[in-house]
Amino acid sequence: MATNKKITKVSSGASSSQKQTFVPTVEAKSKAGNLRLFGVLSWVLAIAAQIGAILVLLKCEKPIETTNFVLIIGLIVVDLAFVIVGALLWKKANRLDPPSKKEKMKFFLQSQLGLICAIVAFLPLIVIIFLNKDLDGKQKGILGGIAIGALVIAGLIGTDFNPPSVEEYTEQTLRIEELTGGNSVYWTKSGTRYHIYDDCQHISRQVTEEIFNGTVGDARELKNITELCKTCENKAE
Repeated sequence: MATNKKITKVSSGASSSQKQTFVPTVEAKSKAGNLRLFGVLSWVLAIAAQIGAILVLLKCEKPIETTNFVLIIGLIVVDLAFVIVGALLWKKANRLDPPSKKEKMKFFLQSQLGLICAIVAFLPLIVIIFLNKDLDGKQKGILGGIAIGALVIAGLIGTDFNPPSVEEYTEQTLRIEELTGGNSVYWTKSGTRYHIYDDCQHISRQVTEEIFNGTVGDARELKNITELCKTCENKAE
């Protein structure tokens, strides 16, 4: 029985599948390439902001004037903003064009580059702050605390706790094909799982206004949904 909810079909070009191994579409690879380019540019600007903060810090004489003190804090905030933007762009690119787990080092570097760049963008500044002799205890504590806090925030956002992989995409896509003969799934704006049936009880509820329809890759790219609804899976079996 079909649902009476509004169904919106999406096609992001996120993925295509072959019988053996997941292969992203040309469109998806191109989009991922652009996202990675802008992500890297964001990280370069973040490191530039860090270098600016370090230069201001090293040129200051004791005690550091309020203007320079505020400028350093501002540069740390700018640094954090660019690191976060770069991490979000990089994660989205990986969902479009995921790495393979077969090359473990490459998989780790590509999946966790956001975390690595967060460390590079803040750790040198933190070390220089605590080694700087021109900062009094209070200034050192404030600047060091802000920089460490920024590193923690950037690190958490940059870390991919559930990184996508070619193998995972292949397994998920083949599972849907095995159950349905195709690669069409459904999900909602606030959902955490994709579904085989648009009238599944978990998405065809009264509070649901719109159901989205696309591929497993679309669900991953657009909503970062990685799990199949167990109710749908049992029904299909």
